[in-house]
Amino acid sequence: MAKPLDLDLLTTFVAVVETGSFSSAAPRIGRSQSAVSMQIQRLEQILGKQLLVRTPKAVIPTAVGLELLTHARQLLKLSETAWASVTQPEEQGCVRLGVPDDYAAFLLPPVLARFAAEHPLVTVELVCEPSAALSRAIEEGRIDVAIVTRLPDQPIKVLRREPLVWVASPSSATWQEDPLPVALFEAGCAARMRVVSALGAAGRPFRCTYSSHSLLGLIAAVQAGFAVAGLALCSVPPSLRIIGQREGLPALEDLEIGLLRQSGPGSVAAGRLEDFLQRTLSRPS
Repeated sequence: MAKPLDLDLLTTFVAVVETGSFSSAAPRIGRSQSAVSMQIQRLEQILGKQLLVRTPKAVIPTAVGLELLTHARQLLKLSETAWASVTQPEEQGCVRLGVPDDYAAFLLPPVLARFAAEHPLVTVELVCEPSAALSRAIEEGRIDVAIVTRLPDQPIKVLRREPLVWVASPSSATWQEDPLPVALFEAGCAARMRVVSALGAAGRPFRCTYSSHSLLGLIAAVQAGFAVAGLALCSVPPSLRIIGQREGLPALEDLEIGLLRQSGPGSVAAGRLEDFLQRTLSRPS
């Protein structure tokens, strides 16, 4: 008799294939990199087949892995649909959610997919702006809920600490240049503050070769070999290489991710989204 496939194992497998690495899949599903590796090994043992192959640039599925990927996505979608049907959510409406560009690209999509499965009658309208701008938007009542990176002395509850890591192009050794060429987010960004502070404390001369609020812009500058950058681990694409102290760069302080909500009672739908994000994004400090 065939063994039933564990949906948790399939979720991990899909995350690894879609992100291209065990390290990138880990924050997406809220597990450690070693736990991701163990789950993939367990799935391969159950099936008796090799599902993934490591290459210099990314982890890619084998032919069997590609076949399983199609079925895994169908099973996970069916599970989400069944859950939504049985729970019969009553809340409905539109929630305006603010999120920085770097979290919107990689951290948020699987989270919002699960929320949509549980609350199919709620529409989420995304507003992508830097954390400082989102804080103002909350105060002015332009958005309902915001995921933000905590700025120094900002009084918000920290849901999780996200590692801030150095990244570079796999085809260049930009970190060897002096002064160090760095791509930075715009002024006022917590990630920028941590990068500049770390370089200053280490006495490492640097020059800013690119500055913007755009994650895609920073990634493009790094991929081209123009600079290194500090990115949240959850937003590092498979096309970039994670570097660090072995390359002579100082350690970076973790980013602190928290939630802001518009003052007042708000809508039931906004409350559901806030509760869901707190559960999903929370990680022990």
